[in-house]
Amino acid sequence: MTSLDTVPPRPTTRGAKARRQAMLDYIIQAGSAQVDELAARFDVSRMTVHRDLDALSEQGMVNKQHGGVTTRSSNVFESNFALRSHIATREKQALARAAQEEIAPGEAVMLDDSTTASELASLLPALEPLTVIANGLESIDRLKYSSGIKLITLGGDYQPRFNATFGLLCQQTLANLRANVAILSASAILGTTAYVQDPAVTQIKHAQMAAAERRILLVHSAKFGRSALHRLADLAEFDLVLIDEGLAAEHRRELDDAGIRYRLIRIL
Repeated sequence: MTSLDTVPPRPTTRGAKARRQAMLDYIIQAGSAQVDELAARFDVSRMTVHRDLDALSEQGMVNKQHGGVTTRSSNVFESNFALRSHIATREKQALARAAQEEIAPGEAVMLDDSTTASELASLLPALEPLTVIANGLESIDRLKYSSGIKLITLGGDYQPRFNATFGLLCQQTLANLRANVAILSASAILGTTAYVQDPAVTQIKHAQMAAAERRILLVHSAKFGRSALHRLADLAEFDLVLIDEGLAAEHRRELDDAGIRYRLIRIL
């Protein structure tokens, strides 16, 4: 629950677009909210709140459920890329810096569609020359003007929610490539198993893992103790798992007992 000092101010305009943005800002900070709570805060009817939440849900920004709404992912729902890019930013940047240390100039690096991988993309020009293989358009956009980066973009079916390409064409391209290292993320970690909500995303991550000599998983500590619909891999299938220092002691013990190769990364 957020305090009154931290919630976004009420919108100064009654326009639907401005109200929905303010509503989204409020929900992001609170994590979740009830319809009655939003109706009171924004001085609109419950019907208007439902319309606003339906619009935000269609954009993949929120997950509407049981008389309320949440920005948190569920077992079958992955938030919009634009929303996820604003969550745990400092942790993702710390993980990206740690991953950068695992890459050597001259290597071929494969990036998945995750927001954490896009943070790493911004750091890769410092390691030129590199070959970078990516299906996430944010990573591609961050690298497209780097003269020392040979950028290989993976085609396929574009999905706006993930701002990335997937599907058969993407898989076929990956089957004909070989990278030194693949950098991936996951939606959830339960025990020592990584999970992803969406089946199309899971398929491409599997193909990226198969096309790389080394595999590194970047995962925010808050994803531990949670599950999602599709199994990605056991953590033992990764050469290294990078996790921010916020990981709870119980999850550290699970990793230690299973002999998982992991490193806790300090958040600056």
